[in-house]
Amino acid sequence: MNLFNEDKLNVRDYQEKISNSALEKNTLVVIPTGMGKTLISILISTKTLEKFPNSKILITAPTRPLNDQHKKNFEKFTKINKNEIVLVTGKIPPKERESIYKKSKIIIATPQTIENDLQNEKLNLKEFSFITFDEAHRAVKDYSYSYIAKKFMIQSKNPLILGLTASPGGTKDKINEICNNLFIKSVEVRTDLDLEKYVKKNEKNYIKVEFPKEFEKIRDIFKYILNDNISWLKDKHYIHTKIPGKKILIAVQNEMSRKYTETKNFIYILPLMRSIEAIKISHAIELIETQGISVLKEYIKKIQKSSKKTDEKMMKNTHFIEAIELINKLDEEKLDHPKFDKLIEIIKEILVENSKSKIIIFANFRYTVEKIKKYLEKEKILTDVLIGQSMKNGNGMSQKKQIETLNKFRNGDFNVLCGTSVSEEGIDIPSVDYAIFYETVPSEIRSIQRRGRVGRQSFGKTIFLITKDTRDETYLFTSNKKEKEMYNILKKIQENKKLNKKKTLIDWIK
Repeated sequence: MNLFNEDKLNVRDYQEKISNSALEKNTLVVIPTGMGKTLISILISTKTLEKFPNSKILITAPTRPLNDQHKKNFEKFTKINKNEIVLVTGKIPPKERESIYKKSKIIIATPQTIENDLQNEKLNLKEFSFITFDEAHRAVKDYSYSYIAKKFMIQSKNPLILGLTASPGGTKDKINEICNNLFIKSVEVRTDLDLEKYVKKNEKNYIKVEFPKEFEKIRDIFKYILNDNISWLKDKHYIHTKIPGKKILIAVQNEMSRKYTETKNFIYILPLMRSIEAIKISHAIELIETQGISVLKEYIKKIQKSSKKTDEKMMKNTHFIEAIELINKLDEEKLDHPKFDKLIEIIKEILVENSKSKIIIFANFRYTVEKIKKYLEKEKILTDVLIGQSMKNGNGMSQKKQIETLNKFRNGDFNVLCGTSVSEEGIDIPSVDYAIFYETVPSEIRSIQRRGRVGRQSFGKTIFLITKDTRDETYLFTSNKKEKEMYNILKKIQENKKLNKKKTLIDWIK
């Protein structure tokens, strides 16, 4: 019996080709957002069940809204009994979950829930024949995907793994780590160019704003403090460059923290404090350059309220005090980043041209998202926000609320959705006409995911707001370079059919 519901959707040639290939071996599939990665998973699932009718399928994705999307797709595009397609969450009691696993055919759940149930022996993957790991670029370090894949390869009678992502990363090491952790044997990659006849045109516009002269003195003060810390760390041979990236500074911080914890030797305290201060000042520079006074002031408030030794030390720094005075002065004068005014101008122009246009704005910081919402509401522009749920102060957005907001956006209840990084990954955001980057991001993964939100069914535009002579320009260059490198690496792997087989099932068992 054919379990795929062909009446509901026509399968594209590349989806058919990829799914047939991925039926033979564990495969990582890299294709642009909106090009039907989920459907490839469904095709393989139905064909696997036809081959092993008594087996089960596991679909796992990082968030509840994304898993909810998978469930709806399986119900719509397969002939599998809807009662056998279940969404399992951590809110369901463990005993009840154990019963659900036994009765169901398609289990869809977050990886943390599956990992916990495997560890507590509420779940065994013996009867499972296929697992899809959505947003497979998460399969690094100690993320739950790695543990689940290992257990699956050990316990299953007929294991088959599919990894899905729009962007696994821009380095060979990162891609190899994902492939090793998911026991991947083959890579299938398709770019926008490969899928040209299916991809709608996405026009890119780069709109530049001037960095305000009033901000320059604040930035200069922060740069002076930053350079003082970096020079000290370099002179003492903790770093070997005058322009260390954030990763280098974090590595120093972690190493000094580890050594102090192990030895209790105070010799490690000063480099630890210097590296932490450098990281925080570097972040302050990023905020003044890309976000503006109001967001920077919120960050300074957290430092002022903190009882950490590093923060207390910064608050006694005369240069830091001078910067705070300037920040407060500009805040009183209501002077903020020119991006805010430019953003409102752009959105107004879009909505004058077409009042039904759907627009998504990406911003890195929650405070920026909330501020943009206030700006738009003053202009009587219908808008709402999408933020993550894991907020330390507990006032994040529940996954239920996220789904409700997305449904309202899909139904046209408001024109503009403004979100943080939760808006980027996999979540079923309706195809929009315009995607606006409030700031650029150095990550090729995040950049690809953001762009994938626009023009999936029709022509669309991506607009980048860039502050001249700031990290906005640097980050744009970095993400573009990493993206090119990523596709070059993936194409070579696909053509050569070779993967770094550093880690095998035997290695895991040992």
